[in-house]
Amino acid sequence: MTIATRLAWACALALLALPDSIHAQRRGRERNRDDDQRSVTVGGTTRTFIVRAPRNINSPLPVVIVFHGGGGNGSNAETMSGFTRLVERERLIAVYPNGSGRMGERLLTWNARHCCGYAMDQRVDDVAFVDAMIDALVREFAIDTTRIYLTGMSNGGMVTHTLAATMRHRPAAIAPVVGAVFGDEPPPASPVSAIIFNGLLDTSVPPNGGLGNGVGQRAWDGTPPKPNEAQGDYWARAARCATTPTRTEDARIIHWTWACPAGRAVELYQVKDNGHAWPGGRAGRRGANAPSDAIDATDAMWAFFKTQTAGR
Repeated sequence: MTIATRLAWACALALLALPDSIHAQRRGRERNRDDDQRSVTVGGTTRTFIVRAPRNINSPLPVVIVFHGGGGNGSNAETMSGFTRLVERERLIAVYPNGSGRMGERLLTWNARHCCGYAMDQRVDDVAFVDAMIDALVREFAIDTTRIYLTGMSNGGMVTHTLAATMRHRPAAIAPVVGAVFGDEPPPASPVSAIIFNGLLDTSVPPNGGLGNGVGQRAWDGTPPKPNEAQGDYWARAARCATTPTRTEDARIIHWTWACPAGRAVELYQVKDNGHAWPGGRAGRRGANAPSDAIDATDAMWAFFKTQTAGR
């Protein structure tokens, strides 16, 4: 891929991924504190992440790690998802890592094998980064390592699948948002529960599979993603759930559920009026898809996460 093509892709992704303003929210008011920035060194490279923790931690807390979309960054993921609003109320630690890129802490991507951009091209070891990041969190905070949860949007949703299948710290559950699998993923090391969100109006990650619009074609390696339901099928097989899901539908949402053994769960929400956006999240810049209000993905995934513990 030429430099000119890569720059064109980066600019296009920026329009999709970056919100109207880049800022952080914590404890019910907007702020951006330098002391919430952290870093770890992995393979000789310094990687960074934002941590939002509640006051007065007296017992081990769950951790939710939110991965930004391609062309975004950790601050973008915080603003987009709104997970920081749950930190004090739900007593959780929210973490927003930064991907990799050529332009400092802007226009960053994750290595999800077939996507995306710089991280994919350079074969960045994001699995090692996330494991090292969790090690650092364990050293600093009281962490319940049986309640580590992963979520992310688009490229961040894709890497969520990759991480959950291979990382050393087994997550209890994941929640990819407008992400995808590509069909050649190796079997995961262990079962992981999953709640998945996609938009039926998404042209970047099409609901029926395929490379989608020009942004997706330039960001990926040419391997087309599978249809939305393939994500649920992948984790249902790992958890030994039923092979055929149950489908329910209303005016705005199609909900798929796989019958699973006790302690495991796999669900997929296909939001009819949602494009390439975080349902219930913050709207992006002009030209980006506005999120549907048919469901608040953040609230729904947290309700799901609270029912899941690793090792069941």
